[in-house]
Amino acid sequence: MEGLLRPQVDEDGLPFWEAANRGELSIQCCGNCGRLRFPPRPLCPNCASFDCRWTVVSGRGEVWSYVVAHPPLIAWYASYAPYLVVLVALEEDSQVRLIGNVVSQRDAPINELDSGLVWIGMPVQAVFPQITPEFVLPRWTPRASCVPFRRRG
Repeated sequence: MEGLLRPQVDEDGLPFWEAANRGELSIQCCGNCGRLRFPPRPLCPNCASFDCRWTVVSGRGEVWSYVVAHPPLIAWYASYAPYLVVLVALEEDSQVRLIGNVVSQRDAPINELDSGLVWIGMPVQAVFPQITPEFVLPRWTPRASCVPFRRRG
């Protein structure tokens, strides 16, 4: 898919992407103090330990912030605009926040939901659509307490 932005996968972040390809949300965790951290990095910002492990989390969280992306954008994404981009605080640790799109179901297009359907504090769940044969990109869907909701169009 020409023009699709892909993450730069480095040694620290590789386990995150491997887990996503398995349909799991895995977050780096300090092996010394137990604090979760994202984005992945070699040193714990809490206790300065280099001891780390990865832990699979529930994938549940709440919308901490969001924005509606409008043109002009990177050419590949312009045809999807406007679309929702959310920052999600994880249920396991609200200081750990991940960015992504919110959609009604796993394989839905990123522009299908009306922005009026998203709010700060909205409960969401991670889903793992296959973007290309070798690439999975976590997205977020409203949890059952938020349904029914309207789709755009």
